[in-house]
Amino acid sequence: MSSKDALALARKSGVDLVEIAAAANPPVVKVIDWGKFQYQRMKEEAKNRKKAREKQSELKQMKIGLKISDNDLNIKVRKIRGFLDDGDRAKIMIVFRGREMAHKELGNELLNKVISLLGDDVIVEGKPQFSGRNLSVGIRKK
Repeated sequence: MSSKDALALARKSGVDLVEIAAAANPPVVKVIDWGKFQYQRMKEEAKNRKKAREKQSELKQMKIGLKISDNDLNIKVRKIRGFLDDGDRAKIMIVFRGREMAHKELGNELLNKVISLLGDDVIVEGKPQFSGRNLSVGIRKK
């Protein structure tokens, strides 16, 4: 349809002539209400932004002291498992206080114990690293 005919049809209907694809040959236009079109496009963009935010996983952090009791450790492991089930990644930090730095092997043992309590459905991201007085490792769900 020619542009004159399309414009006349749009005026007759009381709506707008909106260009959809300018790069096409000939350009593609629609006879629609501009306000309604803009509102629908805005809603669709908001929906896409929301989906993009949902896909991003957060990095949750759990600090564990070297002298933690078994019951407290089980509670923290349950909390970490909840983070992983929500689709987030987790960072486990073993905190050394005072003279505990002399026993770094105890920190490695505790970290291995936490990972074994979490089960086989977790992936350890990288090797445990010391940064200051903390031993940390990242984990995520398979």
